[in-house]
Amino acid sequence: MADTGCKVRSATIEDLAAVAEIYRPYVESTAISFEQEAPTSQQWRARFDNVVNAGLPFLVAEADGVVLGYAYCSPWRTRPAYRRSVESTIYLSGAARGRGLGGQLYTDLLEACREWGAHRVIGVVADSGDPSSLRLHTRLGFREVGRLTEVGHKFGRTWDTVLFEHRLG
Repeated sequence: MADTGCKVRSATIEDLAAVAEIYRPYVESTAISFEQEAPTSQQWRARFDNVVNAGLPFLVAEADGVVLGYAYCSPWRTRPAYRRSVESTIYLSGAARGRGLGGQLYTDLLEACREWGAHRVIGVVADSGDPSSLRLHTRLGFREVGRLTEVGHKFGRTWDTVLFEHRLG
């Protein structure tokens, strides 16, 4: 993997403002996220607390003290039989895209999930016309296991999602 010059570490509450700013353009300007409105600071705090309180990883990548991306896993489903399956989330700032940072951050996330005891990591990727996330998942060993057609509606049209899984153990 290319040296990105970035450090990946566990996120803190102090990182949430930067995380929110990275995510905002994806919500407001793309179909990569199916959210219609950017989460508030209180909503980000609740997401962070839910991840951390479950013992799951919430990571950030930074260079020179600036957060350039984040990734975390959350429970795939709430029923107990799903407890070893998690859903991954990863977003990079516009300036960080195309530098290999996504691969570095995701690789560290997968290792943290393995250490946590996850068996499967599920990626749910909007097929938004930007193939970079689809390629990233494939390159990191995720296997495409399905497509949900027209399940999202944003910007006056419908969008598919592609389901990926990565077996950790």
